[in-house]
Amino acid sequence: MKLLVAVKRVIDYNVKVRVKSDRTDVDLANVKMSLNPFCEIAVEEAVRLKEKGVASEVLVVSIGSKACQEQLRTALALGADRAIQVEGPDNPDSLSVARILAEIVKREDPGLILLGKQSIDSDNNQTGQMLAALIDRPQATFISEIMIEGDQLTATREVDGGLQTLQLTLPAVVTTDLRLNEPRYASLPNIMKAKKKPLDVMTADELGISINNRITLVSVEPPAERSAGIKVSSVTELVDKLRQEAKVIA
Repeated sequence: MKLLVAVKRVIDYNVKVRVKSDRTDVDLANVKMSLNPFCEIAVEEAVRLKEKGVASEVLVVSIGSKACQEQLRTALALGADRAIQVEGPDNPDSLSVARILAEIVKREDPGLILLGKQSIDSDNNQTGQMLAALIDRPQATFISEIMIEGDQLTATREVDGGLQTLQLTLPAVVTTDLRLNEPRYASLPNIMKAKKKPLDVMTADELGISINNRITLVSVEPPAERSAGIKVSSVTELVDKLRQEAKVIA
């Protein structure tokens, strides 16, 4: 069985995000970029399934400029076998991404498609669901555990009330949650090997897809700065301020 994993290039989660002075977007100048954490979990799970003998090949796909090849090489170093970059804008809308992935699914015919449940930049949480609808395959989202026996996939997903267990018939679409696994670190030998693994580049036009971004970014605002706290000399003064100024007690 072939596994297909979609990955995205995002600002590293350890970086403090800065907003441009004109508030038009996030400032990406000299900012460290990395593999979206949820996508990294999806890659790790695909590699583990291959190591268990469930799958024979792991294919990773990313959409964006040439810069996203860095993240594809990272995924290859983590254990993926080959990669595809679809040239396009760095922030296409979810539907355009889903349509491109749907076309690749038709060409590659994977038995299981894994995606991170969301990217940490736009936080849309849409692509996996849209892809499943476009290719008419069963889906399981927010997955914290996967078991595959034959053509049956048992998935445990996290919901507000606890855990929900689903059984899907492959081929299917799965989006991964944080507790599914802990991604490995890429070793130096695997990083070197990744440079020689196949990475194909194609355009959306070659796939017969036009990328039409249906979302317009109006402005970006940083979070409001927290005001400085004050010190009080006694419990009586504290209670008085909570009652008279903060009005949190009667």
